[in-house]
Amino acid sequence: MAENTIALTDTRAEIASGVIRAIAGDSARLRDDQETAVAALCEPNARVLVVQATGWGKSAVYWAATAIRRAENAGPTLVVSPLLSLMRDQVAAAGRAGLRAATLNSTNIDAWSSIEHDLRSGAIDVLLVSPERLANPGFGRRVLDGLAGQIGLLVIDEAHAVSDWGHDFRPDYRRVSDVLQQLNPKTPVLATTATANARVTEDVAHQLGESTLVLRGPLARSSLQLAVVDALSPLDRFAWVIDHLPKLPGSGIVYTLTVSDAQRLAAAIQEVHGRDVPVAAYTGQLEAGERESLEDALRDNRLKALIATSALGMGYDKPDLGFVVHVGSPPSPVSYYQQVGRAGRGIDHAMVALLPSDADAGVWDYFATATIPIPENVNRLLRGLESYGPDQPASVPSLEAETGLRRTRVELMLKQLAVDGVVERVEKGWVRTGADWTFDAAHYDGIVAVRRREADIMRAYTRGDRCLMQLLQESLDDPSAEPCGRCSVCLGKLPDPLQEKPEAETVQAIIRLLRGEVHILEPRKMWPGGAFGARGKIPANLMPEPGRTIVYADAPEWREVLRGVFTADAPDPDALEALKAGCVAALSKWRNSWSSRPEVVVPLPAAGYGRLTTAIAEHVATVGRLERAELTVDATGFTDDLSSAEEAKVWRDGLQVDGATAQAIGGRSVLLVVDASSSQWPITVGAAKLLEAGAGAVLPLLIHRRP
Repeated sequence: MAENTIALTDTRAEIASGVIRAIAGDSARLRDDQETAVAALCEPNARVLVVQATGWGKSAVYWAATAIRRAENAGPTLVVSPLLSLMRDQVAAAGRAGLRAATLNSTNIDAWSSIEHDLRSGAIDVLLVSPERLANPGFGRRVLDGLAGQIGLLVIDEAHAVSDWGHDFRPDYRRVSDVLQQLNPKTPVLATTATANARVTEDVAHQLGESTLVLRGPLARSSLQLAVVDALSPLDRFAWVIDHLPKLPGSGIVYTLTVSDAQRLAAAIQEVHGRDVPVAAYTGQLEAGERESLEDALRDNRLKALIATSALGMGYDKPDLGFVVHVGSPPSPVSYYQQVGRAGRGIDHAMVALLPSDADAGVWDYFATATIPIPENVNRLLRGLESYGPDQPASVPSLEAETGLRRTRVELMLKQLAVDGVVERVEKGWVRTGADWTFDAAHYDGIVAVRRREADIMRAYTRGDRCLMQLLQESLDDPSAEPCGRCSVCLGKLPDPLQEKPEAETVQAIIRLLRGEVHILEPRKMWPGGAFGARGKIPANLMPEPGRTIVYADAPEWREVLRGVFTADAPDPDALEALKAGCVAALSKWRNSWSSRPEVVVPLPAAGYGRLTTAIAEHVATVGRLERAELTVDATGFTDDLSSAEEAKVWRDGLQVDGATAQAIGGRSVLLVVDASSSQWPITVGAAKLLEAGAGAVLPLLIHRRP
């Protein structure tokens, strides 16, 4: 790692000082490391990596460097940034610094033409794009080709994402090095992050080049008071948030580990507090415009809190954010530090509370391996891609249907393979390049081992083994780590108002509310191909209507009930009664949207729980005065590790409609009751069999949608 003694000239220092004052006030001046970074970036071939705490002023470095380079007739700055929220804030910050910035993203397509024209004419000082945009062939043809040799500065924001040792590895970030070579290898490069330990720092610096100047500072945040609120069940955690949210200072963020939990907790808070404590759910599933509106509402204090997944993280800037609460522990201390760093950036005190649970470990295990390619799946994807030929690009939906792999998995693997040069994205889809792919087992085993060690650190954090801030600093290899004196471990107690337990009445209210939720079960649209044979769209006449799910994933309000009914023995009577009531309630809400009222009930014990499925079917038939019919079920060969195509084939071969059942369902609507499934193939294939046998419609009722 290089050392740098270059100082700013008087003229450059004056420009940089003007930028800092415009951003932070008349009394503001460059920190020593900021000045060192800016001075280095004024030279050709510079490579600078800045690892500093949130709120330190990393963006001020590239605004000052941009202003200097533009004054010296250099080309525009290209900022590679991971989130739309960060881009919007950066465009506004650039304006305060006297620079004109623009972004090309999915929310402003109508403005692309004028922005690209201004970019070519030199009217734009800074262009912000996502790493995914860099991988878009159309963007490369229209924009990057025209900027070749013209870029004055390249900025890689949230640079930990460049490294697959980082907590937020994004394959498209690896394209940045290719873009640099395409634009101009001598272009100065700045990489910034607040969340890189020594290994990630070394990896990113190595990717930038051996001469990289690394500027790393202390990561402690004196404005944050960290606390762990332990010994809460998943439902207790929801109740704790509902009871404590009105007492927390200012406005803030409540993080959850899953989209489902964000939506459900937001709904529970709204049900209990109404307009007195305004909140909204914020997830990556929202449209960009809606996310932007919610970000502004929190920034303007029109919301008490956003109940958010990690989609609200990097780049969101609200200096007076008063609290961050985590309902469930993230799997990595690095990602946790990044998220809590949203709070207390412009105020002296912010409350940070973690509400852990033993149930978090399952989510951690998923994240530990979620981005690791599975050789069998990669080879299946490559075979599917090769079946289209070299001159026939394949789309992601077509590859999903061809391989039976989930779309999100297909998209991730394609990006990873593109980094290795094995596939290439063209304007009409993806093609095989001919390069060989090999699985680097030792490398990926190392990544998984690192992630599991990070999970162990989070366990130590939740146990309160030592000062919480010190532990986070140590996980980021901060040599200045020391006890903070203000966290719940240093104080030996929880600070007010975090000490209070959730009210029992709140817990019961949450159970009633959450058990009454409606979960729509959208039908599969495509046959899986592969071992199943058929691929492509499922004909409308063989597709069930949208169904309903009673228990979605590991919903805590149903956990004890599931334990009581999914058993090899007879279902527990009390648990079975609770589940029966839930099914009847779901059907009552559903009746306003089904095309015709069910007339026949057909049970399908897809997971092998015949007693349970029959009991539910009989109860629904009695309450709804419906007839009963049976499917012949032979699930021989079914296991949880089958591919989509293989599982669909098992159900196609193992489900039969006999003559008596065909007569009973002829021209009538069928309620198909299924015990449990994660893939939906027993529902999809079973519905097709019933419809082929003459059923007028099939309405699936799934008891448990497994994760």
